[in-house]
Amino acid sequence: MKLLFASTALIAAMIQVAQAQDVAAGEQSFKKCFPCHSVGEGAKNKVGPELNGLDGRHSGTAPDFSYSDANKNSGLTWDEATFKDYIKDPRAKIPNTKMIFPGIKSEKEAGDLWAYLKQFGPDGKKK
Repeated sequence: MKLLFASTALIAAMIQVAQAQDVAAGEQSFKKCFPCHSVGEGAKNKVGPELNGLDGRHSGTAPDFSYSDANKNSGLTWDEATFKDYIKDPRAKIPNTKMIFPGIKSEKEAGDLWAYLKQFGPDGKKK
């Protein structure tokens, strides 16, 4: 029984470390996004909208940002699968979007970036 508990605790610790590494890698990847987007407390819209509260947010709804009609009417709700598909090639996912970005093709990098972004609530505080 003690061995089972120790093994379970070790696995849980390894998962936490892996998640922290993913968030840290995502923070590094966000440097590609930072020229146009911001996230965190005090985030403001730039060329692109601020990305606080992205997980579960409907596309085209960040306050005070001038979205394209294509983005406002896309019907997308941001979750991991939608984000990873979108970030590979934004113009393929939402034709006529204003976002000009070559995309992040690496599945791991896209997942790390999502892990970083989803930790921020609508107020910019980490959940």
